[in-house]
Amino acid sequence: MLQLPHQSLQVAAVPRQRNPAPLREDQAGPWHAEAVCRRDEAGLFFAPSKEPTAERLAREEAAKRVCARCPVMVECREHALLQPEPYGVWGGLTAAERRVVLARRRRRDVELKKPASAA
Repeated sequence: MLQLPHQSLQVAAVPRQRNPAPLREDQAGPWHAEAVCRRDEAGLFFAPSKEPTAERLAREEAAKRVCARCPVMVECREHALLQPEPYGVWGGLTAAERRVVLARRRRRDVELKKPASAA
């Protein structure tokens, strides 16, 4: 496992400026209350300015490993796709990966809306 220099694991929280999706009636509480990232360093999920590529890739992979063991990864990912969140690792996806998912969803939606005779 790659360790970035001078990074300590401290308690972090989902940034407060983000508004999670409204609760559904069948939800006991907000999804982010169960997020594993609440116990990890916030800097792991968001890039510092002018971060070298190799360090960014290592940091993103470390963040994705945290996401992989998170019980609310799917809810987090959908939140980031619906907002859309422009920065950071959310639900195991980087901002660039989320843009790809969103583009694929848009293309799929366009294909599904085409009349059968146009195919």
